Formats: sequence, C-alpha cells, structure tokens
Amino acid sequence: MHTHLSHKGNLRLLLLLLAIISAILCCPHRLGSTAPMKVRPAGVAGGFYPADPQELTKMVDGFLAGVQPAALNGPLVALVSPHAGYPFSGPVAAYSYALLRGRKFTRVVVIAPSHYESFPFASVYDGDAYSTPLGQVPIDKAFAARLVASSPLIQSSEQGHGEIKGQWEHAVEDELPFLQRVLGDFKLVPLVMGDQSYKTSRAVGVALATLIVQDGENPGGGFNTLIVASSDLSHYHPYDEAVTEDRKTLNAIEEWDYFNLSINSERRIWEACGGAGIVAAMIAAERLGANRATLLKYGNSGDTTPDKSRVVGYGAVAITKQELPGNGKPPEFKLSGKERSALLSIARKSVETAVRQGKLYDCSPGGLQALEIDRGAFVTLKEKGSLRGCIGYITPMKPLCMTVRDTAALAAVRDDRFPPVTVPEVPLLAYEISVLSPLRRVTDWKQIQPGRDGLLVWKADSQGVLLPQVASEEHWDRTTFLEQTCVKAGLPERCWQDAGTDVFRFTAVVFGDSLGSPPVPGQSADRRFHDSDQQQEPGPPSH
Repeated sequence: MHTHLSHKGNLRLLLLLLAIISAILCCPHRLGSTAPMKVRPAGVAGGFYPADPQELTKMVDGFLAGVQPAALNGPLVALVSPHAGYPFSGPVAAYSYALLRGRKFTRVVVIAPSHYESFPFASVYDGDAYSTPLGQVPIDKAFAARLVASSPLIQSSEQGHGEIKGQWEHAVEDELPFLQRVLGDFKLVPLVMGDQSYKTSRAVGVALATLIVQDGENPGGGFNTLIVASSDLSHYHPYDEAVTEDRKTLNAIEEWDYFNLSINSERRIWEACGGAGIVAAMIAAERLGANRATLLKYGNSGDTTPDKSRVVGYGAVAITKQELPGNGKPPEFKLSGKERSALLSIARKSVETAVRQGKLYDCSPGGLQALEIDRGAFVTLKEKGSLRGCIGYITPMKPLCMTVRDTAALAAVRDDRFPPVTVPEVPLLAYEISVLSPLRRVTDWKQIQPGRDGLLVWKADSQGVLLPQVASEEHWDRTTFLEQTCVKAGLPERCWQDAGTDVFRFTAVVFGDSLGSPPVPGQSADRRFHDSDQQQEPGPPSH
C-alpha cells in the first residue's frame, strides 16, 4: 500500500513538472520571463562577404590596412559608404571606415535604400539586434522609439530589412562588419528609406538632428552618434560612361546641393541607389553644424575585375564641420570670358536652328570643362528692349552646354506667353543667359542679399523660385523678396517663417548682349521654368 501511494505521488509530481515546463515553453511571459530576442540574421554572409568570422576579419582588416586615413579639419559627423560585394566595393569603403580609427561613437545610424520593395516611409527595424559573423549589434531601441515618434514618415517595421523572394536586403548589413572592426561595441539604428522623396529624406534628417542635439555634445565638441549613408552610385554602364555619370552625383554632394541631388535621384536623372539616404544624412549633418563634404575615394567594379562593360560605381565621402574660408561663404560661382562667349554662341545657334529648321541644334562643350557639368540656367530673349521669351531649368538636369541650347530654343518657340519667334525676328533678338550656382539652404536670414541671391522656397512638395535679378529690378527688400518667393510657390507669403519650410539661396552668373536694356516693369518676376517640379527685419530661421 505504501509503495502504491509512493508511485502515485511520483506520477503526480512528474505531471506537475511537465505542466510547468510546457507553460514556460508556450507562454514564457506569463511566468515573468522575457520573450526571445528578435535578431535580424546575417542574410548575405557567404555571398557579399565571407561567412567565416576569421576570414571576414582578415578581409576587412586587409582593406583597412591598405588605406592612409585622410586628414580632417573638424569633427566627423557623417559618412557615405558603398554596399556591394566586398571584393568590389571593399577597397573604397575602407576609405570611409579608416577615418574611425581612434574615434569613439557609441551609436551609429545607418541609412540605407530598399532594393526589393517600396513603401512610403522610412523603416526603423523593430527588432533587438542585427547579426553578422562577427557577432550581434544591438539596436538602440530607446533612440529608435524616439525617432519613430517624431514623424509619421518614420515607422517601426520589418519592411526593407528582411528577405523578399529569396533576396535579402543587404544595404545596412553590408556596413556592419567594417563598423564592428573599427568601433568595437556600439548601438545601431538601422533605417531603410522606402522612397526617394525629399519630403521623407527631410523628415528623417530633421528628426535625427533634433534627437542627436538633445543628447548633447561629447567633451571633444562632436557628437556620440555617427551617421552612415549606405549607397552605391551608377549601375551597369560602360566604365568611362559610369565615371561621367558618377561625377554628377559626387559633384552635387561636394557642392552641398542636396536639394537637387534629391530631385535628380528621385527622377533617376542622377544615379545613386541610396540617394535619399545621402540627402537625409546631409540634412541631419547640416543641422548639426556640418558644412563640408569631402570625396575620399571613387572607384567602380571595373577597377577590381576585367569586365569594364557593365560596372557599378562606388564613392567614399566624409561629412564634417569645418571653418570655411571667406567668413563661411561658399566659393564664388564663376565663368570665364571664353566660357560665356561659347554659351552665347550656343544660344544664338540654337534659336536660329529651331526657328529656321525646326530642329534641335547639335552642340558641344568644345573642350570647356565648365560646359560639361550639369547646371541649371535660364535664357532670356528680348526684342527692342521688350521681353520676347524666357525659359529655364532650375534643376541641373543636363550639361550646361545642353541646358543653354534647350532653354534658348524653348524660349524662342515654346514660351506660351508669346507667339513663336519668326525668321525675320531672329537678327533682332538680344540674349541674356543666367547660369545658376548650386543651392544652399538659408540658415540665417541675413545671408540673403537681394540682387546677389536668388531664392527657392520648398514646403510640402510646393516650391517657387525667383532669380537674383528679380529683386533688383523690382526694388524689393529682403522680406519682400522672401514673401514674393512664397507667393510664387502658391503658398502664404509668410510661409518662409514656418518650421516646415526650407529656403535655399543661389547666385547666378548673368551675361549677354541685352544687359544695357532697361527692364520692363512687372516682367522680371515672370520667368518660366521648364522643370515639371518646379515688414520687420527677418530674424534667424526657427529651424
């Protein structure tokens, strides 16, 4: 009897233990345990880079050992680095990451593109860590939560971070082994851009800068957060063509013209798969005091393989806060006398060809480098001192020689305010060309000098532009100029004061044979843009 009861008790104890184990396995949260960590696996290990930790370490360290870090004057705020297979892009990426030797960052925000799915927001990974063969990198969940709370265009999501039809998104992961080797321990904020719009890039950039500033500077005068924009450049062009195309994107970055970089990336005029991330990084960096983008290294896959027929471009860029020469002013935008004469000749021949033959003039830069660079420009035609046509490209969509050719012809035959120029009128025309400098966001209203600067106002996808000569011809002061540019955008005239508005300034090199003609009142503000997108003393901007 005693034995029977003992067996019976053991059986009850065993069943109780099994019930407890089952509860732990099935419902761990009910017993006070934490849920399993959500870790994003190393999806492209063994493909883009070695899956073996020792082999991966040797490869990354080898790339870094072959680079002498560039000397930077000022705090490092952000980097641009490629994200292709390491044998192809690793030698270029090393130029970015070599700068991190001896520097300490406790948090890294990696902004990357989505290659396999699109979505109308920026996606912050909703898990606990990203994994590589070198170990797990923890997500800074507190910072990520604050970032998501800052804007509806930033969401906590798996989108852009996972596997789509057998393809793992790689643009964040590809940066991590380099970061692990040069920084050691750090927290990660992985952010994937679901679209290329300026609105989303701006939301991300402004939010990042705001949160980083709230965290404060480190004793060295910099920030504890590093921003990395993950991006390749052009894809699958012949070698020489790729170099030309990539120079356009890199030129915009170096000239700090992130607005036109955004517009042209979204329209696929310039090629950078991570263009939106670069723009977001530059917007954030600018609000953190950065003002200089330095190209560290350019290359493409044709540099490491025999195939030069279809290459992918790579660039390494450092974004820093530096003391700029000339009291912080951007370099003066100039054209030589020879370049101006060549452009006037192109404009005249373009109008003559369009009017007399009804076709587009076949122009050439004529060996002048300035005419090969993508620039915005306007061509104004006058007849006996009166406006006869004016059309321009605000966005630098084409090499300058082609921009002037196009806009001259369009001003002659497509300005819908006037009938097309006739053959007898051609000898009577006077020409004025305005070549636009890169755009710079206004950070202090006193930077705006009417008569020298033109303005572009952007808010929520509405934008308006007025050329530098408009303020002079209309005798506007700074405040009136700002208000009228807002009106040009179809916005309230005081919208320039809103935190959601960006105001950019630019200069123009204006030349031609009509500069002595007096302006016709009211005509100066009505120049036409052929892009499809197009009073108290003001204080400092609120944003």
